[in-house]
Amino acid sequence: MGKEEMDMAEKFCMVVSEGSLDKALMPLIMGNTAAAMGMEVHVFYTFFGLKLLKKGVKPKLPGMMSIFTGMMVKKMKKLNIQDYHTMMKEARELGVKFYACSTSMAMMGVKETDLVEGTKILGASAFLNMAADAKMTLFIG
Repeated sequence: MGKEEMDMAEKFCMVVSEGSLDKALMPLIMGNTAAAMGMEVHVFYTFFGLKLLKKGVKPKLPGMMSIFTGMMVKKMKKLNIQDYHTMMKEARELGVKFYACSTSMAMMGVKETDLVEGTKILGASAFLNMAADAKMTLFIG
């Protein structure tokens, strides 16, 4: 396998466009797993997914299901599944890179100071260039 093929095999990119609890957990579970396997992981948050990068966020289940968020969090704890903030911390420790979409930030009035530490701001074209040589790219939303 040549260097270019090895680079492709090692890069995993995801786009997150929704901010509900289920959409918050998916990229963290997959990203942490991929990073633990030695892959380079990049997660780009756009549109309503952008809120998951804001300081103090508490993601809830979507729509009418939001009233069951507490039950799901308790079930996760009972099953020894980490909560959202613990998974985010672990992801950063594993080297997962998080990006906020600059266009979505402008549309939604989000400032860089609103974002959790370590988040990079990136435009869609820059992320697409990064994802172009990834072995795997997923869209969560």
